[in-house]
Amino acid sequence: MRKEQVTSAQNPKIKSLLALQEKSKARRESGLFVLEGRRELEHCLGAGYVPHTVFWCPEIISWDELRAILALAGEDAAQDALYVEVPSHLYEKIALRGGTEGVVAQLKAKTHSLENLNLPKDPLVVVLESVEKPGNLGAVLRSADAAGADAVIVCDPLTDLYNPNLLRSSLGGIFTVPCAAASSAQTIAFLKKRGVKILSAQLQDSSWYYDTPMTGGTAIVIGTEATGLTQIWRDAADAHVKIPMLGKLDSLNASVSAAILLVEAVRQRHSKEKQL
Repeated sequence: MRKEQVTSAQNPKIKSLLALQEKSKARRESGLFVLEGRRELEHCLGAGYVPHTVFWCPEIISWDELRAILALAGEDAAQDALYVEVPSHLYEKIALRGGTEGVVAQLKAKTHSLENLNLPKDPLVVVLESVEKPGNLGAVLRSADAAGADAVIVCDPLTDLYNPNLLRSSLGGIFTVPCAAASSAQTIAFLKKRGVKILSAQLQDSSWYYDTPMTGGTAIVIGTEATGLTQIWRDAADAHVKIPMLGKLDSLNASVSAAILLVEAVRQRHSKEKQL
């Protein structure tokens, strides 16, 4: 097990860490991403991610506490990682949030392709087209986790699933819900091949969401708040659904829409189970 002490913000390891936090290009080229917090790290390691470098502040978290968390990665992976001890004044520079927990880790990223998704019978899937903000996707992942969704698919080639804002807002949901990034055409073909019904969330030519069956294999597809879904999804959909808007505004935040539709899918599925 390799351990080092670093006290200067000019140290190359600190500079590399900050670059990974700030630049998607650095994350892409290195195959690494940055994660902060004990709970998030536990979810991440429990999902099979491998630690590369772990920065820890002994004034906040003890070595024994840190070792207990890293044990989730398995003994070999934990042994291969580099552990960098930093003082509190330096930790404050590398931690992105207040009330932090004394650990920031660099981990090896995974490939999030459709081929890696193993959907069960009658899956519940969320599809997001052209996500506008990482925080929105993070919130959707939390809702997907709460609903027991089987996958979240992001249809936007520019999406960085390891964006720090996404990781922070998902509270580890990126690691608890299977995720994939693909084009809309690829995703439609993937869902159709598996017999998953596509429900597009849109105002035009739509039925109320609570009148639409969601007990079989279902993909809930949500577009941007500004323009909604593109035509490829409107044409591919097996049904169009809408949420009642009783005020003067005509749209909801994408993550709120996803949460409402997911809860309805869960309600219908639980009702069906009670009837069997």
